[in-house]
Amino acid sequence: MRIGVLTGGGDCPGLNGVIRAVVRKGVKEYGYEFVGFRDGWKGPLEGLTMELNLATTRGILPKGGTILGSSRTNPFKIENGVERIKENLAKMNIDALIAIGGEDTLGVATKLDSLGVKVVGVPKTIDNDLNNTDYTFGFDTSVNIAMEAIDRLHTTAESHHRPLVVEVMGRHAGWIALHAGIAGGAAAILIPEIKFSVEKVCAWVESRFADGFAPLIVIAEGAIPQDGDMKVKDQTLDAF
Repeated sequence: MRIGVLTGGGDCPGLNGVIRAVVRKGVKEYGYEFVGFRDGWKGPLEGLTMELNLATTRGILPKGGTILGSSRTNPFKIENGVERIKENLAKMNIDALIAIGGEDTLGVATKLDSLGVKVVGVPKTIDNDLNNTDYTFGFDTSVNIAMEAIDRLHTTAESHHRPLVVEVMGRHAGWIALHAGIAGGAAAILIPEIKFSVEKVCAWVESRFADGFAPLIVIAEGAIPQDGDMKVKDQTLDAF
């Protein structure tokens, strides 16, 4: 069997570990052949490949990022995109695909699967917002990095006697803000799933000041105040 492997979306720790594990398991136990598609869905779309075998995956385990590269290419937004992918897979005798990615990458994989392309998805996202898994890889690292930043900022807030706001990633899901905020002792944690009251947040900050503390607020990027809309300066959209 000949299998294609690709990584899409943002990079995170663990991507090269998955690539290495897939290749080693497939080659040693099943005798499969592997083809690496470069730059997410752009790879099978344009026929961009690299060799994946025991030699090319040796030593990549501790490396960050992904040796395959990544992109935000969406074949369903490109004319004849799906047909081009099917043609390239047929030309290369690819029997199945392994797509390593988050919500958008696996969304494309699901659609392709319904159209007859054999795809297995590996859940990768720091947001931890994919069903049927307790933790997506990348989430634990993002929480620890956010928590370290919060710990350091506590001393800055205390030194200058002022509140600080820490914004973390989380467009639709507040898992990073919630876990990092609780671990870091935030005075308030604001997440996209629950609209917040500006008045209540201000009251929390004032009460912490009254107790002699310099409060720290952790907010996910997608958090929205009550009776308000999220306003963004740049509304440029990518392929998703």
